[in-house]
Amino acid sequence: MKTKVTIQEIAHFTGLSKFAVSRALSGKSGVSEQTRDVILKAAGKLGYFKDNSMLSSEMYSSNELQDPQNMRWSGTILVLFPNIRYQNQESVYWGPVFNGISSRLNQKGINILTLTEPSADQLFTLLNPDAIRGIITVGSISTPILLEIKRLGIPVVMVDHLDPVFHSDSIFTDNFASMRDIMLYLLRKGFKRFQFVGNTSDAHSFYERWVAYTSVLMGHGVEMNQIQELSSPDVDDFHKTFTSVINEENLPEVFVCANDSFALYTIEALESMGIRVPDQCVVTGFDNVYDNIPLLATVNVNKELLGARAVDQMLWRIVNPESNVEKKLILADVLIREQHGRHSG
Repeated sequence: MKTKVTIQEIAHFTGLSKFAVSRALSGKSGVSEQTRDVILKAAGKLGYFKDNSMLSSEMYSSNELQDPQNMRWSGTILVLFPNIRYQNQESVYWGPVFNGISSRLNQKGINILTLTEPSADQLFTLLNPDAIRGIITVGSISTPILLEIKRLGIPVVMVDHLDPVFHSDSIFTDNFASMRDIMLYLLRKGFKRFQFVGNTSDAHSFYERWVAYTSVLMGHGVEMNQIQELSSPDVDDFHKTFTSVINEENLPEVFVCANDSFALYTIEALESMGIRVPDQCVVTGFDNVYDNIPLLATVNVNKELLGARAVDQMLWRIVNPESNVEKKLILADVLIREQHGRHSG
């Protein structure tokens, strides 16, 4: 039978001093909440506490699902942003998502550490994995970084991203349902000629919107005639690409855009060509980030809620580490702005 785990073993396991371990285990002052949390977790893993149902290690080994609702939380959650210029805290889309994350963490008394995605080999020099309780990724994160995170063995929740090499909990707007509703509305209005605008490989959400767009058209026997360049445009060369493939002769009735930003680029390109929106064609968006452009429809994504629910899922995952990975979808509201569009044209 194994003898009782010693303070020295816990100190060695955590890389902390015996003094710090002793203070933390006895509940005395002299160590931070974060350090105490690391020590208690390590002590639980090593079996220092026996038959103590309050311990997280007991929680982890239980087959019953645990409720994080009434727990007292401490420690730090890392929020990881991709290193892309339009995906950051200043973004009209990602900024509110981040606000939702930080507000919920503050509410729970959990520290937040924000990191713009470094290169994979830098990640571990910047972080002390033992001090991080979980990682929330925001937007598209590169596969090498995800593989490095996988090695850490820390719970991960991804907002608006999936990757086949890394299965983790994820939080999404129900992109398919919202785009399907827009398309069904457009068909009911009698429109028959469409073009999708937006890079479907930019984000998993864009791809889901594209799948919904194509499935509705196919399901209603409407010819696609998609101009390939419009479903894979480079943002930097958008105007040039758009004006080289669109003219008044092949003008569709509707440009269905992957988000409001692509809708804005589309309207600007059309206006530069002397084509009036919404008089000669109409444009739809997604995400509801601009209220001053002539969109026929967009989708109001509750961005703060996406962030807050990512935190809730993270806390749930921390106390239920063995449960199946979950993908959560949040329904969004389709906004029809027909009158707004006509007045603004």
